[in-house]
Amino acid sequence: MKLVVLKFGGTSVADVPQIKKIALKVKEVVNQGYKVIIVVSAMSGVTNNLIDLVKTTSESLSYPEYDVVLSTGEQVTSALLASALNNINIKARSWLGWQVPIISDKSHAKALIEEIKTDNLLEFFKKNQVAVISGFQGISNENRITTLGRGGSDTSAVAIAAAFSAERCDIYTDVDGVYTTDPRIVKSAKKLNLITYEEMLELASQGAKVLQTRSVALAMKYNVKLRVLSSFEDLPGTSIIKEEKNMEKTEISGIAHSLNEAKITLSGVPDQPGQAAEIFGALAKHSINVDMIVQSSSINQEATDITFTIPETDMIIAESTIKKIQKKICFKKFITDTNVVKISVVGNGMRTQSGIAKTMFETLANNQINIHVISTSEIKISVLISSDYYELAMRSLHSAFGLDV
Repeated sequence: MKLVVLKFGGTSVADVPQIKKIALKVKEVVNQGYKVIIVVSAMSGVTNNLIDLVKTTSESLSYPEYDVVLSTGEQVTSALLASALNNINIKARSWLGWQVPIISDKSHAKALIEEIKTDNLLEFFKKNQVAVISGFQGISNENRITTLGRGGSDTSAVAIAAAFSAERCDIYTDVDGVYTTDPRIVKSAKKLNLITYEEMLELASQGAKVLQTRSVALAMKYNVKLRVLSSFEDLPGTSIIKEEKNMEKTEISGIAHSLNEAKITLSGVPDQPGQAAEIFGALAKHSINVDMIVQSSSINQEATDITFTIPETDMIIAESTIKKIQKKICFKKFITDTNVVKISVVGNGMRTQSGIAKTMFETLANNQINIHVISTSEIKISVLISSDYYELAMRSLHSAFGLDV
């Protein structure tokens, strides 16, 4: 069976006229002889409205009920698109996560997909052409609806493509591909025809919003052919592929930035074993991801300062969590800074070419931009800087690494 997975984001299905246009686009794929699985997001702005409803209803957030409310956004879209397809004589029906079923763990609002059962859809395709699945949602072994976190429809689409051994997975969005950096900030940014899974994973994890991080990790794990395309223009887009030998000719593939950063410093932590484990273990219990970490010891080695970054959206929970263990850790000061941005340069060329860190740090220094924290991986260098300078940093680095059009 020839099968492809098409995913449409919120702006792609923003209203009924746009949904009708998407239906025509799907018809073209069906006419090429494919069975099609469509994964949809909620219509643009709907999820935020649903979140506001939940917040105004109760001061004490119940995540299981939160998931039930938020999942309705995708449910509406899937039914509308299935109706639009049937209206143009394409045999289609909507599917909710639990009807497929998409089995997840029970981590509400941040659920992980454990299994996708294929029997129901394979039977459906014997007589039908298109299945429209509500993205972003699954069902736990307790028969409760779960959601996969913001951007989770990307993850749904890639997981479904892997489960059904789809020929490819096309992610349709409001941009025509992956760019070397955010074109809204750097006008000279250029679209990439190809980018590797690893590079895309680093860019996504460092703030690039084209694809959700988990979706890229899944595509890399199961070798899903992935493309990013525009819903509004008929353009080639960007293909995410395995690394090829000739790719090492390019030092840097892209520059990402993340505005959702908060820096926390615990000052005067006694310099003894187990302190860091206690701090980060407490944060992990609340599913707070810690990114950059720096520890600096005092001259007499009696105390240390531990600085780390977390998503700014987790700041309230993190502060409450850490202050609860202050007597156990015995740190003296809890210092926060949300006026920071993470800038990351990413490229497979870092594996084989030297001087990239030198170029990055010299460029920032020449523009009088101070670095707060540095972290690296095999194909990435990230720095934390003041948010006042992030646009200057991005433009300067983009030029310094020869990425301008």
